[in-house]
Parts: sequence; C-alpha cells; structure tokens
Amino acid sequence: MFKPLIAAALAATAFAARAQGELVVYCGVQEEWCRPMVAAFEKATGIKVAMTRKSAGEVYAQLKAEAANPRADIWWGGTGDPHMQAAEEGLTEAYKSPRLAELQDWAVRQAEQSKYRTVGIYAGALGYSVNEAELKKRKLPEPKCWADLIKPAFKDEVQVANPNSSGTSYTMLATLVQLMGEDKAFDYLKALHRNVNQYTKSGAAPARAVATGETLAGITFQHDALIQALAGAPVKVVSPCEGTGYEIGSMSLVKGAKNMENAKKWYDWALSVEGQSVGAANKVSYQVPSNKAAPIPPQAPRLSELKLINYDFAKYGSSAERKRLLGRWDAEVSNLPK
Repeated sequence: MFKPLIAAALAATAFAARAQGELVVYCGVQEEWCRPMVAAFEKATGIKVAMTRKSAGEVYAQLKAEAANPRADIWWGGTGDPHMQAAEEGLTEAYKSPRLAELQDWAVRQAEQSKYRTVGIYAGALGYSVNEAELKKRKLPEPKCWADLIKPAFKDEVQVANPNSSGTSYTMLATLVQLMGEDKAFDYLKALHRNVNQYTKSGAAPARAVATGETLAGITFQHDALIQALAGAPVKVVSPCEGTGYEIGSMSLVKGAKNMENAKKWYDWALSVEGQSVGAANKVSYQVPSNKAAPIPPQAPRLSELKLINYDFAKYGSSAERKRLLGRWDAEVSNLPK
C-alpha cells in the first residue's frame, strides 16, 4: 500500500533534482508563445526547462512569496511595471548582457532605470478590440475612442482584466491616469465598471472573448487582439483616438536562482535575433522585438504610427505608486455595484 506513495515521492524528488540542475522559467506571455520559446531554447542549448505560465502580476506576487527560497531562475515576458517593482524590491538580480548593444534604446533605458535588474524584450501598444459581426448585427457605430466604451450601448459588453493580477490592466490604469489626470481617470474607470461583464485574471483573455462573441469589446494590448483577427475572427483592433500607453515587456533574473548560469544563457539567447524571432515564426507574437536586427512581423502595429503617450515607466513601475493606484482601484472601483 505504500508503493504508490514511495513512487510519487521519488518522482517529486527526481523532478526537483532535474529543476535544480537545469532551468526553471516563469513565463509572462501567452502559453502559445511560452511553449515554442522553451522548445527552441532546449534545442539550441540542450538545457531542459521547467516552465510555468502566469500573468505578470501573479508572477510578481509569487516571486515575493518565494523570496526566501526561490523556485524560479528567470522571469521572461509580461509587462515591465511589475518587473520594475520586483527590481526595486531586490527580488531580481543585476546583469549586463553582452547583447545590450544590440537592443533598441527603449530596452536599454529599461535596463538602466532598473539598475540592470530587468531589460526590455519587446514593446506593444494598449488598445481594445470589438467584434465587428456583433456591432453590425446590433447596428452600433464602430467605437474609436476610450470615451466610446463607457456609453450605454456597451452596458455589460466590456471585458478587461483585474489590474492586481494582470500587467496589461495595470498598464491601462497607469495609462488613463497619465492621459486624463488621476481623478478624471478614476471617474472614467467607475463609469467603465458599469459596462464591464467580467474582470479576467489574464490580460489577453478579453481578446479571446471578443473573438468568440462572448463580449462585444475587450481591453487588451493591440497585438493580442491582432492574433485573433489574423486567425479569422471578426475582430477590429482599435487604437483609441485620445491616445494610449504601451508596454515594454521585460525579462529578469531571479535573485538567489539555483541555476543562475543557465538563467544567464536563457537571458542572452532571448535577446538574440534567434530568440526574438520565435514568436513571429510561430504566429503567436506581433510585438516589436527589442533586438534591432530582429524582424518585425509585417502585421504588427507600428508604434511610430500610433498616438502614444510619454509613458513614465520609472514612476508607474515603482512599488509605492503601483501599490497606491491598485489600492485606490480596489477601494473605489472593483466593489462598486453595477
């Protein structure tokens, strides 16, 4: 009767030993991109990878909880704000990759601002998507602005992630504060709350819900919505007329990582043209890569053509500001009646 228990214990021990001798990655992008990245790295290096996929806010919370005994070696992907917060709190390790000179200026600035505890790996603009077939069926005009999403026509028809778990949604919160001023932004978020049918855990989930017709509109990064449109869904990607923010997706070494040398190998490889071409090659990434020589997918939104705000990554990636804004959102928005 004890044999199954012994076998399970041995299997768990074997997995732990493998993980300690290889590489543990916390992946902050969608699963469909995490998996080919792991496969490509394993093929390139022979290093076995154990990967866990979570939203950026969830990874940050997990790293904080595991700080005394880190389980992960590297955090790859997800919005830069929680990476910056983890850097400020000493949860990540400083590292100057020899590939820094190959990167776009915005990626290098991210590294410099964090004292080299994180680095930019891609950039993408915030926006939303709408289901064109449903708009036509309901004879609704095509929305073009943030202001359109709080109109009565969108009652119970907007999906957005919870900013506590989702880096995407925290970027939305910080974007609106910078775009409108804080009090007006919270007035907007309260009005939007009346139209929200669900606060999801993942930032990309609203784009999938729009594609299936589960919801009329979903606030996401534009590249996440584009994936659904290119797969054939009746999805229109909107870059709001008032202007919008953007993310610098980031990568960080975990402080106290058990496999630090292998983590640095992932870090350098993920900044290479080879590593930064995996997502586009598998048709799961339409962000702008940080390596200047990596090809930009032709369908990807061009940041230079969008009305972007001058997003303050240092301020809104700080622990104090992030905690304050999320606390205000919890107190004033999330528990409001519909």
